[in-house]
Amino acid sequence: MPSAWLLDGVARMSNWWGTRKNVSARLVWEVEAMKATFGNTFNLVVPPFGGLLYWQGKVQINMSILDSPYHSLKIVYPKEYPNRPAEAYCVKPRIYSEKHQYEDGQLCLFNPKDGEQYGWNPSKSTAVTVGGWAIQWLYAYYTWRSTGRWPGIEERIKASSPLPRRRRR
Repeated sequence: MPSAWLLDGVARMSNWWGTRKNVSARLVWEVEAMKATFGNTFNLVVPPFGGLLYWQGKVQINMSILDSPYHSLKIVYPKEYPNRPAEAYCVKPRIYSEKHQYEDGQLCLFNPKDGEQYGWNPSKSTAVTVGGWAIQWLYAYYTWRSTGRWPGIEERIKASSPLPRRRRR
């Protein structure tokens, strides 16, 4: 949780991640989790003049329909992190989808209505969660492009419409 501090008598909010000289325990946890899960695939970028922290990395999507398997992902920490989830973007190649993507290019990775158990959980979810979801999103996107069906359960438009049957694993 960001803490308040005073500058010229005005209350200011500190960054959730602390400062360059005094990093928060949450950011240490995030970095350790990302390195343990993805190795050197992602690098943490700390903008010099107070911009938002983000991870930049290149992942491989191994599907025969692709000209190149390489995709550059960006995972951005919002100011309200972890109370608001990190955002994922596919930077290269540029992808536009009418499904499960916001107008600014942010990937829609989960349904907030699913709650903390299946969606974003501020006390347990990390950039690793978002990175994993983003990679799954890319596989789902290319499956949809080749088959016309988005894999998995989607949000129902009308509450009365039935959910599709779940596949057994």
